[in-house]
Parts: sequence; C-alpha cells; structure tokens
Amino acid sequence: MDYSFTTIGALAGLVVAIVLIIKKVHPAYSLILGALIGGVIGGGGLTTTVSTMVSGAQGMMSSILRILTSGILAGALIKTGSAEKIAETIVTKLGEKRAVAAIAIATMIICAVGVFVDISVITVAPIAIAIGKKANLSKSGILLAMIGGGKAGNIISPNPNTIAASEAFSVDLTSLMMKNLLPAVCALIVTILLAGMLSRKNAGSLTDAEAASSTKGLPGILPAVAGPLVVIVLLALRPICGIAIDPLIALPLGGLVSVLLTGHAKETVGIMEFGLSKVIGVSILLIGTGTLAGIIKASALQYDMIHLLEFLNMPTFVLSPLSGILMAAATASTTSGATIASQTFADTLIGAGVPAVSAAAMIHAGATVLDSLPHGSFFHATGGSVSMEIKDRMKLIPYEALVGLTSTIASVVLFLILK
Repeated sequence: MDYSFTTIGALAGLVVAIVLIIKKVHPAYSLILGALIGGVIGGGGLTTTVSTMVSGAQGMMSSILRILTSGILAGALIKTGSAEKIAETIVTKLGEKRAVAAIAIATMIICAVGVFVDISVITVAPIAIAIGKKANLSKSGILLAMIGGGKAGNIISPNPNTIAASEAFSVDLTSLMMKNLLPAVCALIVTILLAGMLSRKNAGSLTDAEAASSTKGLPGILPAVAGPLVVIVLLALRPICGIAIDPLIALPLGGLVSVLLTGHAKETVGIMEFGLSKVIGVSILLIGTGTLAGIIKASALQYDMIHLLEFLNMPTFVLSPLSGILMAAATASTTSGATIASQTFADTLIGAGVPAVSAAAMIHAGATVLDSLPHGSFFHATGGSVSMEIKDRMKLIPYEALVGLTSTIASVVLFLILK
C-alpha cells in the first residue's frame, strides 16, 4: 500500500467541505479548503498536501476543456429556442392525456442532447406548467416528472458529469453514454409512474399566473434538432466505423450548426458568451473537486473501503455504485460526486477486473441517487422553476432518490449479466 494521507484525513476533508457547502460557502472554495484541511489532518504536511491538490486539479484540465467547448452547444440550444421547441413538440404530440409522460420525456431528451439537468428543468418548466394547468395536474407531479426525466437523460448525455467519468476511466464518451441507455429507460418508466401518482394529489394546485406560457417565436423542429443530430452522428462515428471525433470538436460544431440553421448567425458571438457563462461555474467547481479528489485518491480511503467490502463479503464492483451515491450525496452534485468517485476508485476497480466502461456507468448512475439534497444548487434551482416552497420541495427527495436508485440497480444488473 502506497498512500500519502490517512483515511481519517480524507474523511475530515470531505466533512469540512460538506459543512462549508451547507453554510453557503461557494462549493469550489469549500472543496479546496476541505482538501487542504484534510491533507494536513491526514499527515501529509503542507508541502505534500498542496502539491497533491495541484496535481488533482491538473488532472481535471482535459475534462474542463471539453466542458468549456460544450457550452457552445448548450448556449445554442437555449438561446435559439431549439431546446424549448423540442420540448414543446414532444408535449404537443403526446397531448394532455399523456401529459406526465410528455413532460418527463421532453426533459430527458433536452438533457440527453447536452443541456445541463437543472437548465433542462428550467427550460421545460413553462411548458410543463401550462399543460399541467390544462390537465389539472399537481405542482409536485410535474416537477418530479421533469427532475426524473432529467436524471434519466443525464446519464446518457455529453454533460460535464459524463465527460468527467469518461476521462477518469479513459473510456470513449459515446460508449459510456450508450452503456446506461437501458438504465435511463428504466428510470424514465419509474419517473412516469411516480409522477403520475403524485400528479393526482393536490391536483389543480397551479395558479393561472404560474401557468402563463411564453409565446415568443421558436424555430422549426428540423432546425431545432439539427445541432444535436450532428453531435450524435459525429460521436457515433467511433463505435460504428472507427473514426474518432473528440467531443471537444463534436459538441461546439453541433452548436454552430444549430445557430446557423435556426437563423441566428449574427448572434453567434453573444450565444457563445452565453454558453460560456453556463459552463464556467461547473468548470470552476471541477477545479475545486479535483483538489479534494487528489487528496482522497492519495489517501488510504480506497484501501480501507476494499477491506470493509471484503470483511462484509461483498465484491469489489460494489464500490462503483456505492461511491457514486455517497460522493454525490456529500457534495449534492452529480458532477462532483461522479468525478471524485471516478478519480478515486478508477484504478482499483479496473485492477479488480471490472471493465472500465461498466465501472464508470455504475458510478455515474449512482451519482444521480442523492445528488439533489438541500445543500446543493440543483435542489433550489428546480424548486424555483415552479415556485415551490422548500418544505414541499423536500418531500420530493425520496421520490427522486427512487428514480436514481432505479437506474443504478439497472446499471448493476446489466454489468452482472454482461460481465
């Protein structure tokens, strides 16, 4: 065993980060300070601690670069109205009778094509509220439909969490996205069932003011889907015919296609700046995440986790979903949870014979179970999208966890069947 920090130190750093995040200190600073304190408590000394933090942050640079360029796609889908058009089309085609399914599927697709999960919910919310009012659905039901659909789409998307996990395990992004396709469908089904049940409770709780829908001009459906289709085709070239197009190229290219075909070419610079503003926060967060991940990876924590599993007579692969669940709960972030878990346990899991893409998929799915706890921004952003009070938003957490747990169990079962 070769490690620089004790398990106590790594856990202390994680606890400090959690407490600071709960106290509303910026998550990036919370993670950096947690890493520093954890390293010192863990016996590494200031010099070793700082060098390990820097090394951990440096390890995130390739992911951050791809995430920064992905902002062009996200910005294009939002500012051109493409994301809203896709959502509106799905909801309109499925109609009021299938309103819950339509809302969940729309959010899933918007997230799956590269819009962040919280922004996906915010984008779909006006449409969901309008149809929810017409169909006499409850606020809780439509919000769960959006969140569950977003969680399902998130594990098959080219979003920051997927990019970070694929980088940590050195696996193809497309392969990782496709690995969780069946778990995503399972999560979607459970979402529709749970949201349908909730939508009948407190039905009619939406007010006329909340149900006011935007009437701004939107592009046609073909221009709206053109950008995401370009991304899908480019990323699919590697598994289909061995032509590797890096996400760093595919994602912004899809965004530019979307801008051109929707008639917003003159606004390209502004759209790029808007997209950058949406990814800069998560990029800074990943720098902080990298510092703490560096400390945890260089600690005895992973060895102690393995010993604990052996003592409990559990197989090593259980580290994948378990670490994703715990790290995402600690940081209240899918991206941070998936990143820390992947960075920490990638070598251990691969060394134990777990295929890299399967391990990454299980970690990624696990990171969606408890990622919406109140000390994170997702909890508040999604609640705010439908003007929901905190006490009511809290009641949705168990249902959200069931959705994430469904995809996690499905991902594990898929690994056990195909290994």
